[in-house]
Amino acid sequence: MAKKKNLLQSMEEDRRNRRTFRQAMAKELREHKSSFLVFSVLRILVIVSLVRQIMRGSYESAFFCLLALCLLYLPSWLQVKLRIELPPPLEITILCFIYAAEILGEVNAFYVVVPNWDTMLHTLNGFLAAAVGFSMVILLNDNEKLTFELSPFFLALLAFCFSMTIGVLWEFFEFFMDQVFQLDMQKDTVIQSFSTVVLDPSHGNTPIRLEDIRDVAVNGTSLGLGGYLDIGLIDTMKDLLVNFIGAVVFSIFGYFYTKHEGKSRGAKVVEGLKIQRREKKSEE
Repeated sequence: MAKKKNLLQSMEEDRRNRRTFRQAMAKELREHKSSFLVFSVLRILVIVSLVRQIMRGSYESAFFCLLALCLLYLPSWLQVKLRIELPPPLEITILCFIYAAEILGEVNAFYVVVPNWDTMLHTLNGFLAAAVGFSMVILLNDNEKLTFELSPFFLALLAFCFSMTIGVLWEFFEFFMDQVFQLDMQKDTVIQSFSTVVLDPSHGNTPIRLEDIRDVAVNGTSLGLGGYLDIGLIDTMKDLLVNFIGAVVFSIFGYFYTKHEGKSRGAKVVEGLKIQRREKKSEE
């Protein structure tokens, strides 16, 4: 009887916790009018796109719509779970980034039909990831058990390294998906020249240069691309380069923000993207 009573009490407590969490999520979604408006509009657009893809029988695109729909709730979920506060500019940027990457990029093929769409998103990702890394160090420093002093340079360096780590991990993920699931996340590039040691007749380490490549045939069939098909290397390096640029730009903002104690010219940019620890009073 005691075990059964404890089980019933545990189940009832779980139900209360889930109900409390749902209420907290609903409150969090509506806390800032600007971010809630953007969230509501994007959610409607994603649902419309989902219905459209199902009616067309494009179930792969429908999956991306469902993924985007779940990701739209991610900022609010993180705020409730981690007890942090995302400033509206950061939350709105994240929501728009999700829509641009999943719905516009994947479902509507903007990665293919819109020049430099992927480059723009990777640059923004580098900038935002650096902002998150910058905020994480500050949040950790607010913890009395982990307090440590960092110079503005090292704080900016940590933000930069965090951003670059996220960028590299994403490229690992793209490579994994391409190899295991036969996708093409690391987009190919048509080139007219390249160097390789594979064609060195002496089997040494001397690179052999091939230039003015106009066509490539596979099993006797011309691909008609007007050049050689690079398999993702250029795309990967370009993504990391623009991620680097985005990370450097925010790190510079973060450096001067810290050095001048929040009174630099770019202070508003940092403040608009800096994650705060939620006060207990605001939670209650």
